[in-house]
Amino acid sequence: MKKEDIVKKIKKEKIVAIVRLKEQLEVPTLLKSLISGGLKVLEITSNTPGFCDEITSARSLYSDRDILIGAGTVTNASIAKNAIQAGAQFLVTPNTNIDVIQIAHKNNIPVLMGAATPTEVCVAVENGADIIKLFPAGNLGIDYFKSIKAPLDKVNFFVVGGINLLNIEDWLEAGATGVGLGSILTQSNNGSNALENIKSTANKFIQITSK
Repeated sequence: MKKEDIVKKIKKEKIVAIVRLKEQLEVPTLLKSLISGGLKVLEITSNTPGFCDEITSARSLYSDRDILIGAGTVTNASIAKNAIQAGAQFLVTPNTNIDVIQIAHKNNIPVLMGAATPTEVCVAVENGADIIKLFPAGNLGIDYFKSIKAPLDKVNFFVVGGINLLNIEDWLEAGATGVGLGSILTQSNNGSNALENIKSTANKFIQITSK
């Protein structure tokens, strides 16, 4: 897929599922659960053990599915290069790092770039960031987001951090293009009903974003 097509799909799906785990062996099961729940855009964070191997494995396993596998917590150029080599289809950062954008675009890969201030947002956009990841959105608050969105109304924002079933509609109504969801999706990844719990939670979010 071309970079533009990947960006288009991410915006269409509106949800990026964040896979951050302490045990590498748990990654395939969690990915399966999230995908079974209907999620189609997933990032495996760089602080998950063996994240590059898991990206490669997931790309192979879901190659015949309409699924995007990206890399998260891409804080620097080195991580970006390793993630792209592993097969990541998009990169997500918590910070504003122009080197990451340049490396990604050379490889036809889009970037969801982390930014928290108007200056960071503008620097990221001016250097080609495809989507802005407002982080940590929950701590900054919806009123703060509205204040940034007003003068920067052409920017596509995905809000990440503190998004849940009770406030996601408020964020979308405030102008967010989409959301990043982590622990709210994966906190039920335990016990005999883990798969069904995760599928149910994912479906609830999808129903809201599909309205």
